[in-house]
Amino acid sequence: MKTIRLRDGKERSLQRRHPWVFEGSIARGSADAGETVRVESHAGEFLAWGAYSPSSMFRVRAWSFDESERIEAAFFVRRLRRAIALRARLGIASDGQRLVHGEADGLPGLIVDRYGDTLSAQFLSAGAERWRAVIADALLATTGLSRLYERSDASVRAREGLDIRVGWLRGEGATELLITEHGWTLGVDVATGHKTGYYLDQRENRRRFAELVRQLGCRSVFNGYSYTGGFSVAALAGGATQVLSVDSSGPALALARDNIVRNGFDLAGCEFADADVNAMLRQALAEGRSFDAIVLDPPKFAPTAAHAERAARAYKDINRLALQLLAPGGLLLTFSCSGGVNADLFHKIVAGAGLDAGVNAAILQRLEASSDHPTTIEFPEGEYLKGLALLKQQ
Repeated sequence: MKTIRLRDGKERSLQRRHPWVFEGSIARGSADAGETVRVESHAGEFLAWGAYSPSSMFRVRAWSFDESERIEAAFFVRRLRRAIALRARLGIASDGQRLVHGEADGLPGLIVDRYGDTLSAQFLSAGAERWRAVIADALLATTGLSRLYERSDASVRAREGLDIRVGWLRGEGATELLITEHGWTLGVDVATGHKTGYYLDQRENRRRFAELVRQLGCRSVFNGYSYTGGFSVAALAGGATQVLSVDSSGPALALARDNIVRNGFDLAGCEFADADVNAMLRQALAEGRSFDAIVLDPPKFAPTAAHAERAARAYKDINRLALQLLAPGGLLLTFSCSGGVNADLFHKIVAGAGLDAGVNAAILQRLEASSDHPTTIEFPEGEYLKGLALLKQQ
């Protein structure tokens, strides 16, 4: 077993069970990509078993902090069973669920989502890649399913020195699927959809949006970065009669239209705009339009803290425009999925947008990812999705 020895004073994060070891923390030692290594303090004390990644700034990702544990096939079976059992205990009323959420489930670099009878997985670290076949077999054995699609096409793989992998890893068949969520039927394509196919992390926020639309009597809704229309369906389910879905992807908007139809809602009050959201907000403002509710769920503007300043300007601009467009007493759901923007900074950005817009707003609720996307106390970086439900003061 190869050993990684840390610099003096660099052991504290592992002692607190944080799973990352940065390149600059290592005094000596190396290994092949994904190889299991023993991580020791400067004094030679055991700290963790981890997967080594010679290309990544995260040079080691910890598998286990138990010296007696062995990183072998049985280890991954145990971790996967534990993760899947947790989701069963949560009682999620949907057959679209996240089963494995990387570091939060003790499996750094592994994402697994379930869409009905199909699993969709991302192997995003050198360690997960090395155990890919073992993990695939264990997933099917644990879930009793036979189909596993691989979506290892995220940009982070390049930083791990890994090539893109997309396609059936186990089984075969159609990649266009239907899932149920809060009684709605939604179309998902695991081959071409964002992430593993869909934004399961917004499941509980879509339900909450439907509740607020109904409670507040919202009739006109602007859904920015609408993707395949999850929040549009939620708005209609909440009683909205006019919904404008805006996205820069024509195929996503086509699926949004299909999702609205398959749930029995009338297309007569629905608009679909293949356009830039910022430009559409400005156009609506120039036309004197207003909306009872607006959703802003943009892509990742700041993947790291180094991008935060530029991202802050982009977030502030769209939120300023949205607050101006809202009717008095209107509802704004606004989100950031950027790891480089924490919840406090996002709050400050939105507050600045309100100041620039000359608008006061009350925070109805702080929003986060669905419960099957857990954040652990040892790994706060896992809290990537943050949102605010705001009520514009009349």
